Amino acid sequence: MTAALSFQLRPTESFASTVEYARLADELGYDTIMCSHIAARDSFTTLAALAQHTQRVRLATAVAPIYHRSPASMAQTAATVDDASAGRFILGLGTGHRVTMGGWHGQEIGKPVPEMREYLAVVRAILAGEAPPEGERWRSNFAFVGFTPRPDIPIYLAGLSPAMLRLAGELADGLLLWACPANYVRDVVIPEVTRGRERVGKSLDGFTIAASVPSSADGDRTVALDGIRTELHRYFGLPFYRAMFEAAGYGKDLAAYDAAAPDPEAQKRAIGEELIENLCAIGEPSDVRRGIDRYRAAGATNPILTGITGTDFTATLRAAKAA
Repeated sequence: MTAALSFQLRPTESFASTVEYARLADELGYDTIMCSHIAARDSFTTLAALAQHTQRVRLATAVAPIYHRSPASMAQTAATVDDASAGRFILGLGTGHRVTMGGWHGQEIGKPVPEMREYLAVVRAILAGEAPPEGERWRSNFAFVGFTPRPDIPIYLAGLSPAMLRLAGELADGLLLWACPANYVRDVVIPEVTRGRERVGKSLDGFTIAASVPSSADGDRTVALDGIRTELHRYFGLPFYRAMFEAAGYGKDLAAYDAAAPDPEAQKRAIGEELIENLCAIGEPSDVRRGIDRYRAAGATNPILTGITGTDFTATLRAAKAA
């Protein structure tokens, strides 16, 4: 059986380019197209449109923050995209960050893990046609009328902290990881997800661990390093990611980043190549494939190929699937 490999769309690309990537992924045998939910195109609308341009590949939000839609709206939207894609949809959920959920949506993140637990319970109940449970944060009496959704739409959770990783293992069908070095996957993610699975008497069998692998096979290492440092710069300023990088052993990079403030270019240069090498797959096609295999060895069951700004993503998509 061929090992699963997915890829992450760039929602800032033109829609025509997005369609080309999606068709190529379908042709090359990628498992899933992931679409992030950032300050660009809406991920659900994008995936619903791409469902009309693809035949086989699955479609997933990676990830939709729970605080930008009520559980009822999330269940309704997910069911609609799943229906439009003939059952190829995966609902990827995350908490987002306090600065964006507050600034963009006027929503306060209270207690992320309990609130995610409640939210997931309401969404699953609505999809299953059951009465949603009453929670402290989330309540709904929504029920579908005249339309029956697929009740078992897969739900993946984004997680970084041990508590959220355990929750994903306990209640979700998979886990989505962004910017997690391979050693963090091995040393923290797998043990914590395993503990979550054990809470409900399950093993890791059948549970998806989808980890992003920023990749470039176009041979221009300088451009790739600059592109990934630009991307990481924003995450080095977010508390959830800072805690993860610290736990992964990159406290020195965080300290250098902080010391370089307020100069953004100096902060980017402070992100060391050791971290980049552990996080990314950059170089020749064989280097990209080795980088993907490094994540598989760490425990990722479905690595997610992600492009690096300034590099040729089409070449990378082809290289990663080459024999």
